[in-house]
Amino acid sequence: MSLCAVKGFQWLRQRQCVLFSKAVCVHQLHSSPGFTDSCYDGLYPGHIHTTPIQKALLAVGSGVAALQNPYRHDMVAVLGETTGHLALINLRDRMKNDPEGYTILTERPRIRLSTLDLSKMASLPDGSFGREYLRFLEDNHVTPDSRADVKFVDNEELAYVMQRYREVHDLLHTLLGMPTNMLGEVAVKWFEAAQTGLPMCALGAVLGPLRLNSSRLQSLFTSLGPWALQNGRRSRCILSIFYERRWEQNLEDLRQELNIEPPPVILSAANKRST
Repeated sequence: MSLCAVKGFQWLRQRQCVLFSKAVCVHQLHSSPGFTDSCYDGLYPGHIHTTPIQKALLAVGSGVAALQNPYRHDMVAVLGETTGHLALINLRDRMKNDPEGYTILTERPRIRLSTLDLSKMASLPDGSFGREYLRFLEDNHVTPDSRADVKFVDNEELAYVMQRYREVHDLLHTLLGMPTNMLGEVAVKWFEAAQTGLPMCALGAVLGPLRLNSSRLQSLFTSLGPWALQNGRRSRCILSIFYERRWEQNLEDLRQELNIEPPPVILSAANKRST
């Protein structure tokens, strides 16, 4: 591991103590009636202020770790937060210029198990967006609560945009019909790179194929990749959809509304970590 990466991780460990103390304040803020936020000095709960140099160290360190193990979602998250400022501004502006996106920025919904009515979603008919999303979670053994909270974005509104992108990721898997194996993740990253402009997504789109075998590479470059890029460029902003109000909508109808074509290849959710 490079010297920059080592320094980045050392600094991150030092900051964990600060984060812990702030977490205590946040807990008190939410659990104690009448408790003010006077003990909290960040822009939002969990925020860690970083200088440009510190962000660069974190970006290098997290990038090296994510390259070695793409399933290190914590490192992928740090990489996205420390490199995505300009892309987040663009996404925020796109949301503000969309009536539904503006509502999301105003109401700040969260996609967590605590906000989902799983029983109601399970009762929806097959083919509905909510039922297919729940099936995706079950088939791939994932949960929306696995998405880490944003820490290193030094703007409260942009931090929410990053959080929304992070929590919409699994919904995008559902819309694109992609499982969470490596080929499915790379296809989603190609879509996200074209759609969001986030450097983290572009890096994943470039480096992800290196972990695929020859047959999956052929599938990516001949069908899934071009499909993902084309749909990512032309579809409506994926952050400007109030998905929580669309559970009953037919999945195919939602795809048409977003200008997303069905996938050219159907991938199985089995063998999640296979390449």
